[in-house]
Amino acid sequence: MDFQEVIRTRRSIRSFSNRPVPEETLDRILDSARIAPSGNNRQPWKFVVVRDPALKQQIAEAAYQQDFIARAPVLVACCGRRYACPYEPHGDLAYLVDCVIAIDHLVLAARAESVGSCWVGALHAGPIDRLLNLDRAFTTLMLVPLGYPARDGAFTETDDRKPLRETVVKL
Repeated sequence: MDFQEVIRTRRSIRSFSNRPVPEETLDRILDSARIAPSGNNRQPWKFVVVRDPALKQQIAEAAYQQDFIARAPVLVACCGRRYACPYEPHGDLAYLVDCVIAIDHLVLAARAESVGSCWVGALHAGPIDRLLNLDRAFTTLMLVPLGYPARDGAFTETDDRKPLRETVVKL
């Protein structure tokens, strides 16, 4: 699959089949996140893979009861740690930019593997951090459930985007 097809057909998948995600497929997806660029190569991320059904359910409850999270075969908790950055405009929030780039690599790599994903940012980080036994330097920023879509045809292009002329200014 070429890159344009990957980015044009990536969709938020919230209904997953029971088909397991093979370990080697998951490793390729995670490795794509690992090699993402970051400011000064800080790599301020950690990806916690959760397959345990009971733990996924507890995490889903701490994410505003979004039960589809628990029904995914794999849940990746995307965690980040702050670092001192003297540059404007991001300063000590630069880690968020770095982590979001890595998460985007993760979801695009999942699509390239025909694995569905969904960005989930509505969550209570503190309880999830405790459930995952995270080092105190890290906090959960995003949850990404992964699995094969429950229905065929889930990966389609959308026309529900602003046209290029409304989003780009050429000087």
